[in-house]
Amino acid sequence: MGEMLRAIAEDAKAWCEGRSWLVRAPLVAWGAWILLNHLRSTEYASLFAGLNLGIHELGHVVFMPFGQTMGVLGGSLAQVLAPIASVAVFLRQRDWFAISFCFLWLGSSLFELARYVGDARALELPLVSPFGGDPIHDWHFLLGNAGLLRWDATFAALLRLGAAASIVAFLAAAVWLLLCMARPGGARAAPIA
Repeated sequence: MGEMLRAIAEDAKAWCEGRSWLVRAPLVAWGAWILLNHLRSTEYASLFAGLNLGIHELGHVVFMPFGQTMGVLGGSLAQVLAPIASVAVFLRQRDWFAISFCFLWLGSSLFELARYVGDARALELPLVSPFGGDPIHDWHFLLGNAGLLRWDATFAALLRLGAAASIVAFLAAAVWLLLCMARPGGARAAPIA
């Protein structure tokens, strides 16, 4: 495992050569801003919120053929799987900064999911339905059917912990990559964006 991590670090350092840290630094600052705002308020929604909602609703449609429970769970599943799938795409391209950025997106998605799960008993969040009619609250349905509705706040807290860890991982990896890009001799005269 240690050997594999060393190989990844060496590949990432080589990828950093000649790339501009200046064009990526604002994204790192934005990631820190997103984390701070999510930690300050469970009501905060970043710019990722609209994207995550669209993927969430699409997930219901994609998973609907697998039964009602999977159709309901599919929204949250798709919302979390999209950034993870993006990691796989960027791994093929060996874009190490984009890979780290996917963890910012994942963290944002998990914070939003935590808000939804934490609302399972209160039922206070406004809901949308791509099919019209009265939408059901996914997590009231899922946790209620599993007999776990009283655990909504606990599950939400665990999701927030995972979300914060994901964004911290982004920040740590991204800052390390920026430092590799900025190191003397690491940048060529005409940096690659």
